Amino acid sequence: MNRLQLLAFRCLVGALLFPSPTLGATDPSERGMTPVLTLKQARERAIASHPRISVAELRSAASRQRLLQERSAWFPQISGSVTAVGTDQPEGIHIAAGSLNAPGVYERAGVGGTVSQLITDFGRTANQVAAARLEAQSASTNVIATRQQILLEVDAAYFGVLRASSVAAVASATLTARQQLYEQVSLLASNRLRSDLDAQFARVGVDEARLMVSRAGADVKGARAVLALLMGPGPDVEYGVVLSEEPVPAPPQEESGRLVARALAARPDLVGLRLNRDSARRHAAAVGGQQLPTLTAFGAAGVSPVHDDHFGHDYAAAGLNLSIPLFGGGLYRAREKEALRLAESVAAGVSEAELRVVREVKLAWLELQQAHETLSLSKTLAESAQNALALARLRFDQGLSSIVELNQAELNQTRAEIGVAVAIHDLRIRNNGLDYAVGTLR
Repeated sequence: MNRLQLLAFRCLVGALLFPSPTLGATDPSERGMTPVLTLKQARERAIASHPRISVAELRSAASRQRLLQERSAWFPQISGSVTAVGTDQPEGIHIAAGSLNAPGVYERAGVGGTVSQLITDFGRTANQVAAARLEAQSASTNVIATRQQILLEVDAAYFGVLRASSVAAVASATLTARQQLYEQVSLLASNRLRSDLDAQFARVGVDEARLMVSRAGADVKGARAVLALLMGPGPDVEYGVVLSEEPVPAPPQEESGRLVARALAARPDLVGLRLNRDSARRHAAAVGGQQLPTLTAFGAAGVSPVHDDHFGHDYAAAGLNLSIPLFGGGLYRAREKEALRLAESVAAGVSEAELRVVREVKLAWLELQQAHETLSLSKTLAESAQNALALARLRFDQGLSSIVELNQAELNQTRAEIGVAVAIHDLRIRNNGLDYAVGTLR
């Protein structure tokens, strides 16, 4: 067989083993039958069903009730009572032992009520109300911070599925190409145009690709399972839907210093910690107010249809009560010191959290910059690998090189394509990670 006949034979084998990519393509209408899940839909489902958000919302609602409890001290306290007392001595009983009290017991039956109103406790209740209000605001910001945490986890899981699917697609295409190459080389080897060693090397490439496909498939299933757990009950995320691609984000337009300032001012978890700090300080002031006097007005009125002749049929009385704590064995002072130390510890925690936020924003900004550079370099590498693979295949078809060179070129090209797929989705994850670090993830 001369060189021209050999070239024609190779062209015929290539036409048989490498059909046109348009043959057997799936109809777009058929592809449209598969349900599509967008990132927005995944987020909405996770926000609606995730238990951590429910926990944060319930705690926020509970903290608002705490505020109402503290405010109740400013309103009148009204109570009613019904009393009936009997004795076998018509003139009454005089109790001689016990604490200081009104020792007379007379037969009577009465209905009445009492009302008391706090006039002033010199700021103690006001500080307690302020502390409760700040705690309620902190709990509300915690709901926002929890939502952002869930969104970040959903985004990472969503892009993790897309990344694993992209790698699986590259592995599947690699397996198809290597299977075709193996069949081509086996045919050539059977006609003594290639050695059996080339056929064996081609078979090794097929086995490697099959292993790659198996691992990629397992990664896809695992990534889908993670996303399904975050989204909660609903349509079958693990197998029944296709995830839509998101646009590749642009490089950050702001410097890290400005992003740090925005994060320190508006990040919800940091705002919540500051509110807790202010609440602890107001609570400490309220505890210190326990040593101050309390002035209360009170009144009582009622009727007594059964009574002793010495008393009237009805009664009414009003008065003022000034309570002054004089000595408590060091209890009040110890409580005040405890509250002050706790407030100082919360303030120190805020300072530590601010340093952590600064570090997170700067690292997220650097990682996003690196992700953009990695994607650019990965695309360049993929283009070079593709060109090298084309040249290696041409040399192999012309009989100028062995299959080892072609296998190495295919391996480099596969790695480069996987690198591009991974870099694209890592870039999306890093971009959302920066938004979370700044506190603007929505």
